[in-house]
Amino acid sequence: MNEMSKPAPAPRGEERKVPPLPPLFRLGKRLRHRISALIARSSKVGNAPVLDPALFPWIPALQARWPEIREEVGRVLARQEGIPPLADISPDHRRIAPPDQWKSFFLHGYGYSHEENIRRCPETAASVAAIPGLNSAFFSILTPGAHIPRHRGVTKALLTAHLGLIVPKRRQECRMQVAEEMLSWEEGRIFVFDDTYHHEVWNDTEESRVILLVQFRRPTGPIGRLVGRLFLGAVRRSRFVQDARSSLGDWEKAMQRLEREA
Repeated sequence: MNEMSKPAPAPRGEERKVPPLPPLFRLGKRLRHRISALIARSSKVGNAPVLDPALFPWIPALQARWPEIREEVGRVLARQEGIPPLADISPDHRRIAPPDQWKSFFLHGYGYSHEENIRRCPETAASVAAIPGLNSAFFSILTPGAHIPRHRGVTKALLTAHLGLIVPKRRQECRMQVAEEMLSWEEGRIFVFDDTYHHEVWNDTEESRVILLVQFRRPTGPIGRLVGRLFLGAVRRSRFVQDARSSLGDWEKAMQRLEREA
């Protein structure tokens, strides 16, 4: 790309219009407490808001590969114009996602693979492929000054892991509260939490925070596994997820234009 050229503008949807939640999500929210209680009773790793990483045997291997993963995300960040705001991919996140301050680069989402991004990040892809019950994996980029308001997920069938990749120097000022516990990211380290507990995020620094965010199925007994599989299967087939896949396709075209012009 020469200095006079500019990349084609990234795709934009409607002006941050928040669509109504799909029926499955509305039903899930109404039944949240009953479903969550059932899965929690079946959990093999307890029901704490923040879980001990030692409960998950795959974590040391993923942490050991963080330098290679960070190198790959560095190449991705060189073309930030092609990385979509999370709100453009997941319409429900428009309720909480700061405009253009929370971006996401997906390798996997609700069991679907984004093959082009896997090709761009083979080390990361190989690392997350070893995670039992992998549901989603993406680079999450939070810009300086961003604030994600208090919110929570709808199913205990999934747990969330964060691997710190690029963390502001004043890392205590870049933090997340989960229930009553305050957490800060550390490069090369993973923490695991249950996102059905209220959580909130602040980046009160002048630097971006970049993590690998992984969602995986909670280890449970047979009842919890069955309920979780049914719920996640329905979500995967929903229009909500299919629309997100379509949005990723539009952003992929923008990324390919940037790569051609580089």
